[in-house]
Amino acid sequence: MGRLELRVRDLGTQLAFYTDGVGLTPLAEEPGAVTLGLGATPIVRLTEAPDLRPARRGEAGLFHTAVLYDDPAALARVLVGMFQAYPQTYVGTGDHLVSEAFYFTDPEGNGVELYRDRPRDQWTWVGGQVQMDTLHIDPVAFVNRELGGLDPATLPPTVASLGHVHLQVGDVDSARDFYVDALGFDETFAMPGSALFVSAGGYHHHMAMNVWNSRGAGPRSRTLGLGVVDILVPTLDELGRTGERLRHKGFRPDFDGRTLSVLDPWSNEIRLAVG
Repeated sequence: MGRLELRVRDLGTQLAFYTDGVGLTPLAEEPGAVTLGLGATPIVRLTEAPDLRPARRGEAGLFHTAVLYDDPAALARVLVGMFQAYPQTYVGTGDHLVSEAFYFTDPEGNGVELYRDRPRDQWTWVGGQVQMDTLHIDPVAFVNRELGGLDPATLPPTVASLGHVHLQVGDVDSARDFYVDALGFDETFAMPGSALFVSAGGYHHHMAMNVWNSRGAGPRSRTLGLGVVDILVPTLDELGRTGERLRHKGFRPDFDGRTLSVLDPWSNEIRLAVG
């Protein structure tokens, strides 16, 4: 995954949440927009769009942005900061067997997952499907276990990336047609008629799509929330093959020589580039 764009109404408030809470740092700034990440890795771009309306709960769009931390102690340190600065945004946890995740909602209602992966040799695959669940995690016990009484300020710098993007869509079959058959992801887990998880390279999921709030939703109008989802591919040849698959399936990608942009069935913009 590259970075995810969020269209926001109040750039200052959102910037404070993602820096003071999530712990990201500004990497690039321009009038009305700032790209945030850690180190040199971009994760989220905040683009000010005060004239747009908020997305409605049942519309297609973003379910959550998921920030992946390389070190569970680094994740625990971020959780301490979140519970101190933004305790009202906490919505729950999930032990997904492949990962441990903590969920928040940013000040404009966008879902945010902060998580760490378990080692791949602890993941279980059955018939090509990775086994996942949603079990409770005690966040206080997690922090105590990972920090072990250490002063968070003494830990090495946090390393994180955009782990996955989870969308809400109108139906799972159309999501499979686009994200698997046309875009080229592998299906890694499915909840029939409910949710689909897809990835590249044997990861548990780089993207997911569900209908839990949005069953039957049609194409989006332009709203606050999800903007462009950037995906990195290894070679220009792979970018060309992706374009061919998309056109063969009836989609209409645009290619400018460097990036390939296409709208999914719900008008979410997906942009691919070599990286």
